[in-house]
Amino acid sequence: MSNYDLQYLSILENILENGFQSNDRTGTGTIKLPHQVMQFNLQKEFPILTTKFVAFDKKAKPELFWIYRDQSNDVTLLQEQGVHIWDEWADKRNKIGKAYGYQIKKFKQIDKLIHALKNNPEDRRMMLNMWNFQDLKKMNLPPCAFLTMWDVTDGYLNCMLIQRSGDWGLGIPFNTSQYALLVHLLAQVTNLKPGLFTHVINNAHVYNNHIEPLTLHLSRKDQALPAPTLSINPNIKNFYDFKSEDIQLINYEHLGKIKMKVSV
Repeated sequence: MSNYDLQYLSILENILENGFQSNDRTGTGTIKLPHQVMQFNLQKEFPILTTKFVAFDKKAKPELFWIYRDQSNDVTLLQEQGVHIWDEWADKRNKIGKAYGYQIKKFKQIDKLIHALKNNPEDRRMMLNMWNFQDLKKMNLPPCAFLTMWDVTDGYLNCMLIQRSGDWGLGIPFNTSQYALLVHLLAQVTNLKPGLFTHVINNAHVYNNHIEPLTLHLSRKDQALPAPTLSINPNIKNFYDFKSEDIQLINYEHLGKIKMKVSV
C-alpha cells in the first residue's frame, strides 16, 4: 500500500478514537488532535491517497498554480477552469482579499526562494510565508497552510509545510499532494532532487458531519493501492512556464470518491 494512505489513515483513526470535541468558526463542530505530523521521502513515493479519489488534475493542480505561479487572489481564474473551491470566500469583486497568492506576489517570495536555492543553498532562512499580521483583517480567509521552510542537503530539496488548521477529510489530502508537487517543481528549476517533505498540522480535525464518510474511508485501509508516479516535462526550467499538461500522475488507481460537505 502507499505510504501516504498508511500515515493518513493512522492519524484519522487516532483522531476518531482519541480526539477531543471542539467548537469551530463554522459552527459545525469538530473532533481534533493537536500537532500531527507526516513525513515522506519523495524519491520513493508521490504522496496522494489511493483509498479515496483526490481531484489532483481538476482541482489540486489549478489551486497550487493559482497561488504560486499566478500569485493571484482573483477567484475568476479558478472558475474559468471549472474550479469552485473558493467561491464561498469571494467578495463582490470575486477576490479573496489580501490572502494567499496576494502575499506571494507582494513580496516576490517565489523569486527570492528560487534565487536562494540556486545561489545560496546553505541559507537557513529560506521560506514562503503567507501569514502577514498587517494584512490579516483584509483576508477573507487567513491561510491554513501558511508557511513552508526549505532546506538543501546533499543535493536534495527538502520542505516542511506548517499548517495552522487541517480539515482531515477534505483539505489535508489536497494540501499534501499540492505541496509535494511544489517541491518537485522547484527542485527541477533549481537543478536539485526532491527530498523530504514533512507536513505539520497544528490543529488536525474531523468535522462532525464528516464522521460517517470518514469511517467508511477508514474501512478501506486494507485495500490501499500502490502509489502513482509523478511525471514532469523535463524541458521546463522556468517555474512560471509550468502548465497543467506538463504534470501527469501515471497509473493513479484509487477506490473511488467519498462525498463530504465543505464547512464555510
